[in-house]
Amino acid sequence: MIALGIAFGLVLVPVTAHAQLRGHGGPVRALAISADGSTALSGSFDSSAIRWSLTQDAAEQVLRFHDSAVNAVAFASDGRAITGGEDGKIAVWQSGSPAPAIVFEGHTAPIASLAVAPDGKSLASASWDHTVRLWPLSGGAARVFEGHSQNVNGVAFTPDGKALVSVGYDLTMRIWPLDGGPPTIVTLPTPLNAVAIARDGEIVAGAADGRLFFISPLGELRAELDSGQTPIVGLALSPDGTLIAAAGIRGSVAIVDRHTRTLARTLVGPGLPVWSVAFLPDNRTLMTGGADRMIRRWNAVSGDHIGSVPMASADPLAAYGDDRGAQIFRACAACHTLTPDDGNRAGPTLHGIFGRKIATLSGYNFSPALKQLDIIWTPQTLARLFEVGPMAYTPGTKMPEQTIGSVDDRNALVKFLEKATKN
Repeated sequence: MIALGIAFGLVLVPVTAHAQLRGHGGPVRALAISADGSTALSGSFDSSAIRWSLTQDAAEQVLRFHDSAVNAVAFASDGRAITGGEDGKIAVWQSGSPAPAIVFEGHTAPIASLAVAPDGKSLASASWDHTVRLWPLSGGAARVFEGHSQNVNGVAFTPDGKALVSVGYDLTMRIWPLDGGPPTIVTLPTPLNAVAIARDGEIVAGAADGRLFFISPLGELRAELDSGQTPIVGLALSPDGTLIAAAGIRGSVAIVDRHTRTLARTLVGPGLPVWSVAFLPDNRTLMTGGADRMIRRWNAVSGDHIGSVPMASADPLAAYGDDRGAQIFRACAACHTLTPDDGNRAGPTLHGIFGRKIATLSGYNFSPALKQLDIIWTPQTLARLFEVGPMAYTPGTKMPEQTIGSVDDRNALVKFLEKATKN
């Protein structure tokens, strides 16, 4: 269950050189690194973005504008910070300014991905409203690209700046020529969550089933590789195009040699979802943002942590042993807790869910559309949610589309939640 949108408190904690960066009050959803490697930009489920000095390992500025999660971040070529939110808005920030210099509005659903053109003049955005938009960074109206039938999760410019590439839940990757020609459509066997493009034009797409797809600039499938991350939720290429970092819900990051199409190593983290990854200009240092609210450094070549990296606390589901429902819930634990003491994460706590009307839990910012629904959560309604999918059962939800096809698995999850969420 991935449900975006909750405001957490922000606490800035001093850090030592080359240690993890702490400051966000929620999972670190997005990361970007400046061209010179001196600055990082992070976006979080806590509705804020932070500009970090990587030479001082300190937060330089906290950017607050969005109503909910900051899902995507980028740097403009002139150093301006760009943030894209679950609220469908895009903000462009001058360094040191407490408010955005430019706000782009037009998307009607969460922003999932941002990309700056090679010439620095325009910005591409991908959204769950099924569109890709191209914005002039000097300000002005967007050009809209329509064709995806479901959420668009990733967007990138080709190295020559002559085309956009987008990927979505509808199993398609689309190459949009910016001269106005029709897109090249590549249909793949699984929903796609992320995309990155190497300097030589090869496209790498990360999929919901953990596979990486290698696609030529003309849209021809060259190869595929199981990364071991299910699903892939974050993807980055080293600047020289040699290494791919594929991050997953299970808390580890696969490092893939792009030229040999082989898994080089796996970075084993704290056992929590890794939502975001970004390489520094040295082609070997990788930064990751996770559900534990930290930004960590890794040597992607050796696989070692850089600096002191505390690991996760005890497994909250360990007490349930091999309970089938608890194992199914592990994917939900990225965004939902079970007890009142643990509170909300990216999604609301599930404590006391049964018998409660949808979108009525105090302290969580639910989608307006959910507040109009007349659903009481029961074992039957919760099972129905995962039988037909959130988009069909709860239109307007912030959850991505997902179903549990097995009746036995749905029943196991419901029985587990009945035990684990009792008041």
